[in-house]
Amino acid sequence: MNMDFNLFMNDVVRQARHEIAAAGYTELKTPEEVEDALNKKGTTLVMVNSVCGCAGGIARPAAAHAIHYDSRPDHLVTVFAGQDKEATEKARTYFTGYPPSSPSFAFLKDGEIKAMVERHEIEGHDPMSVVTNLQRLFDEYCEEV
Repeated sequence: MNMDFNLFMNDVVRQARHEIAAAGYTELKTPEEVEDALNKKGTTLVMVNSVCGCAGGIARPAAAHAIHYDSRPDHLVTVFAGQDKEATEKARTYFTGYPPSSPSFAFLKDGEIKAMVERHEIEGHDPMSVVTNLQRLFDEYCEEV
């Protein structure tokens, strides 16, 4: 039974990673990769991925659809809570003033946190309301492409 569950979870994790990578986000798996990515000039959207239902049903679809917009971040990255623990911990050091939350989105400009879309703004909401929240941030902080 336990072996079957582990195989199932591996499939869930693999699918979750694939979905966000296919949407155009770069996976950050180490603290060093996080440091390099989050210190880049410009705007960065960080999707804190997870295996929960609201990540698969709401957050990842919203992450994929929000970026098809006139204004969008310069950099799209993701860390995977519960999987790439050290990378996620490092990313969260940039999210000052916000408690750990997954799934969630962090919006940074020149390495500084500007806003978050936290789990409570994702769970129980439809993907389009999350897309709208993200695009509002894009309008505020990003230039049109």
